[in-house]
Amino acid sequence: MGFKCGIVGLPNVGKSTLFNALTETQAAQAANYPFCTIEPNVGQVAVPDERLEKIAAIANSAKVIATQLSFVDIAGLVKGASAGEGLGNQFLGNIREVDAIVHVLRCFEDDDIQHVANKVDPIADAEVVETELMLADLESLEKRVSNAEKRATAGDKEAKILASVLGQALALLREGKPARLTEPKDDEEAKALEQAQLLTAKPVLYVCNVAEEEAAEGNALSQAVFAKAAAEGAQAVVVSAAIEAELIAMAQDDRAEYLEALGLTESGLARVIRAGYTLLGLQTFFTAGPKEARAWTFPAGAKAPQAAGEIHTDFEKGFIRAETIAYDDYIALEGESGAKEAGKMRQEGKEYLVQDGDVMLFKFNV
Repeated sequence: MGFKCGIVGLPNVGKSTLFNALTETQAAQAANYPFCTIEPNVGQVAVPDERLEKIAAIANSAKVIATQLSFVDIAGLVKGASAGEGLGNQFLGNIREVDAIVHVLRCFEDDDIQHVANKVDPIADAEVVETELMLADLESLEKRVSNAEKRATAGDKEAKILASVLGQALALLREGKPARLTEPKDDEEAKALEQAQLLTAKPVLYVCNVAEEEAAEGNALSQAVFAKAAAEGAQAVVVSAAIEAELIAMAQDDRAEYLEALGLTESGLARVIRAGYTLLGLQTFFTAGPKEARAWTFPAGAKAPQAAGEIHTDFEKGFIRAETIAYDDYIALEGESGAKEAGKMRQEGKEYLVQDGDVMLFKFNV
């Protein structure tokens, strides 16, 4: 299981440059004019995880396979997009299909790169985009809530659930607040809200694109974005798209030295991924053997059969048990044999809640 993040923002904030760096491709045309991205570009990215390399070394695995996630570079939104301005609602449709929104905000000054509003103000930029998404959601909900309320009055149980949770979302939007602040009262309402695919219900990660010399500490503009994120329950990270672009042109061995010289301990990609995992409540388990060591993504709170299903649906259907070793035990005891001898390999059943870092072997029968 991966997740799909849609990269959005106003034109010329660094979306396509960031996408190119994240995917280590030049698939998205980075150009200094609005709407150079006409069709959404999708890139698959391996999730870096140093634990996987350590597990592979102990298991003497021939192959190492990281889990994957997708980034979608979506063309720049402008004021009036919900009414068809710029390239219009097709892009709102692209956003509707992603799991989370990565909102790139320009937090750097550069006279050579035109800003669509001729001023650098990331908070105002964020509000322009979010307003367009809220207007699109408002238009979507006005009729849906009214119809659900009528059906609920007639005794339709499903309509009653919709009227309750979508009605709350509509009230928030009318107050100028995003639908992600909606508080479903139970699992049924939560599911109904998710299925509504509201643009402003999606979790948001703000990416503050700063100049190279400000990548380590950020600046006053990025600090304002972090405060906005904290107030909304969103996430924020500081990234220099320019640095990320330089990194992909370097040999792997030279990257750590380059980052250290800039006062950084990791790439922007690593920060974006970790924030994305936190945002979506995702965790990782591992499988390991002589053929391959592999990382798998699962939603936090998943039980063992669900995690097994990430490998293959047959594993979930015919689940018997999961031989499980905690990551720290696997490393300290140098693998499966040492963990067995120390009594650290556990036989977990269908109710086991998988923990981040578990090394697992599933037993199943179909």
